[in-house]
Amino acid sequence: MTLTVAVQMDPLASINIAGDSTFALMLSAQARGHRLFHYGAEDLNWSDGRLWARAHPVTVQRVEGQHYRFGEPVSLDLGAEADVVLMRQDPPFDLGYITATHLLERIADRTLVVNDPKSVRDAPEKVWVLDFARFMPPTLVTRSLEEARAFLKRHGAIVVKPLHGNGGKAIFRVGEDGANLSSLIEVFNMTWREPHMIQAFLPDVAKGDKRIVLVDGEVAGAINRLPGEGEIRSNLAVGGSAQKTQLTPKEREICAALAPELKRRGLVFVGIDVIGGEWLTEINVTSPTGIVAIEKFDGTDVAGLIWDAIERRHQERTA
Repeated sequence: MTLTVAVQMDPLASINIAGDSTFALMLSAQARGHRLFHYGAEDLNWSDGRLWARAHPVTVQRVEGQHYRFGEPVSLDLGAEADVVLMRQDPPFDLGYITATHLLERIADRTLVVNDPKSVRDAPEKVWVLDFARFMPPTLVTRSLEEARAFLKRHGAIVVKPLHGNGGKAIFRVGEDGANLSSLIEVFNMTWREPHMIQAFLPDVAKGDKRIVLVDGEVAGAINRLPGEGEIRSNLAVGGSAQKTQLTPKEREICAALAPELKRRGLVFVGIDVIGGEWLTEINVTSPTGIVAIEKFDGTDVAGLIWDAIERRHQERTA
C-alpha cells in the first residue's frame, strides 16, 4: 500500500531531528514507501468545496543540517489527492489552530486526518482532561484572585499555568505563603483572556513526570521525564531529562479508562502526562511527542505502530 501523506507542520528547517516525533513519523512513512508532502497551516486555501495547500514534495534523512529536500511546490488538493493528512503543527492552540481544524474537518469524509480535527478542537489538553477529574490532582480553573487564594489556603503550595500553554512554558509554583500570587494572577489576566489552571503542587514531580504514549487507545510505551536542577518542570523542551520506566497499576487504570474515548474520537496518537504514578495532568492530542525517547529506551518502534494504526484505519475507510 502506497499512501500520499500531507504533513501539516512547522518549518522543517527549525526542528531538532534528534528528538522530533513528526520527523520520526516522516522517516517511518518514507521507509514504507509512502509519498510525503510538507505544508504549513498558513498555506491552506478553500474555495468551491475544495481544500488545497501549496505543498512541497519532500524526502527526509537523519543527517543534521541536510535532513530534508524539497521538490517543486504543487497545489495539492487535500480532499482528492491526499490519502492522509498529519496535523502536526505545534500549539499554541489559538484561533489559527482552531481555524485549521475547521478547514480540515471539511475533507475528513474523504481524507483520513490524524488526529481527527473535530476531536482535536473539542479536546484541548488541559480542558478535556477535566472529563477524567477522578484521576487529577485538586484543580481549579479560574481568573479570580479571590478563588486562587482560597484554593491556596485549602491545598498549600500550588502550581499556576496557562490553560492552553504547551511545552512547559509559563508554569509557576507558588508557596504556602502566597508570595507573588496576586502579581502572577494579574500578569496572567493581562496576557490571556481565558481562565487559567491552578493545581495543588505535587512534591512527587521531583521524581518525574511520566509521558505515556497511546496509539489508537493502546499503550505503546512510556518515559519518565525528570526536572532539571532547580526546576519543577520536567518537559524535555525546557531542560528535563528522560529515563526508562514502567507503568504503575494506577497508570494502567487511567489508560484503560481513556482507551474507548480515544478510539471513538479518532485520536490515533496521544500522549498523557502522569505525576507520582497516579495523577493525570494532561491529555496531549494536538502534537504529542516522546516517541523517539521511548524507542531509545525500550526499542519500541512507536512510529511504526502509529503507521500500522493509520494504514488500518485507511483500509477500513476504503474497503
